Order: sequence, then C-alpha cells, then structure tokens
Amino acid sequence: MFPKQEKYSLSIKAYKNVFDSLYTSLCVFASSYVGNIDVAKDLVQDVFIKVWEDKIDFKSELAVKSYLYTAVKNRALDFLKSKRFKATDHMSVVELDHLNKESFYLKEVVIEEAATVIEEAIKTLPNRCAQIMRLSIKELTNIEIAKQLEISVNTVKAQKKIAYKRLRPLLKEHFVLIAFVFSSSN
Repeated sequence: MFPKQEKYSLSIKAYKNVFDSLYTSLCVFASSYVGNIDVAKDLVQDVFIKVWEDKIDFKSELAVKSYLYTAVKNRALDFLKSKRFKATDHMSVVELDHLNKESFYLKEVVIEEAATVIEEAIKTLPNRCAQIMRLSIKELTNIEIAKQLEISVNTVKAQKKIAYKRLRPLLKEHFVLIAFVFSSSN
C-alpha cells in the first residue's frame, strides 16, 4: 500500500487506499463507543479529514492503522463528553469510564480486525457459500437460512461443509484472534 521509505506521507492514492480499506471497520469501531452508526460515520470522516488537512507523516503502514484507531477512539470519547451529547443522552460516569479503558479499546480493535479477516476469507468463496456463511455468522439456524434463501436445509449444510473446508486453511493462522472474538462475545 505504501512505498518503502523512512516516513509515509499519504499521497492521494495511498490516502484513498487507506480510506477504502479501513473506513467501514473504523465506523463499526466508532459505533461501539457512540452507539449510533451515523454519528460514527461523521466521527470517522472528521478523523480522515484531519489526517489529510494536517498532512500527517507516519513511520510505517502499521502506524497509520494504529493512529486512525486511536484517533477515532479519542474523537468518539470527545463526542461522548460533549455538552451536546450530554444534553440529549444520559451516560453515567461509570459507563464513560468503561469506554475510556484501554481494555475496551483493545477488545474492540481486535473484534474489528477479526471481522475484516473473516470477511476477506468469505469473499474467496462462491457466492452461495458466502451468503450462507454471512447468515450463519449472524446466528441464523440452517432452517432460517434455507427459508431466507429459498433453498433446502440439505443444501445449506452441504454449502457450509464446502465453506468450512475452504476457510479452514485461510483462517488457520488467525485462529487465536478469531477464538478470542467469539469467546469475548459470549
């Protein structure tokens, strides 16, 4: 995504690549703080605008991602502390403290990263397999998936079997990350 050099200045092309690859994840991440996807989108856009206007240099590609997640977290917390938010929504000090903790931040970043890894793997599947896996992740039963897609339950089971066989090697190096996400969501 970036040329090899000591500092990474975001060219228009690199900026667009970063935006395209992280925007959705950052919006979902911000939404975990503010509880509203439209507000989250505004906050993420504010961060991207600041990065562009300030022409921030980064030491590495990883530093870009780290900066953006941290900036979005801070922007979301600033929003929650704002007078406008306090006037319309009542969040207790305890709830705000929980959102401000490093453990909450890290958990949310890991969840977003795992979701991105899983979605990229699912994109490699044939269309029907991918549809079934996305519905399965949303915790629909085989019967519910079959009804929604107007296919038999046996077809759902067969497609899942194909999907698992193809996804296993793609996701094996991310097993610990994925296991963490599924264990923390229960």
